[in-house]
Amino acid sequence: MPNERTRAVIQTREFLVELSRDSALPDKIRKDAKFLLRHFPSTSDMRQAGRIEESSVAAAGCLGPVFSSTIEF
Repeated sequence: MPNERTRAVIQTREFLVELSRDSALPDKIRKDAKFLLRHFPSTSDMRQAGRIEESSVAAAGCLGPVFSSTIEF
């Protein structure tokens, strides 16, 4: 479901943020998490992607939107 995919991406970002700030972890893990976060979409990016896909004519096809503008936790 689009809202589940959106939520998974947002929660993955939050997990990477936690890893990047956890001083109990090895420096390599924290650096890798920070590196991955450089281009990882934010919550607002994900909601905007959902809005674009929901309003797109192409999204009205058989697959529908991949992401959702709303998130249900």
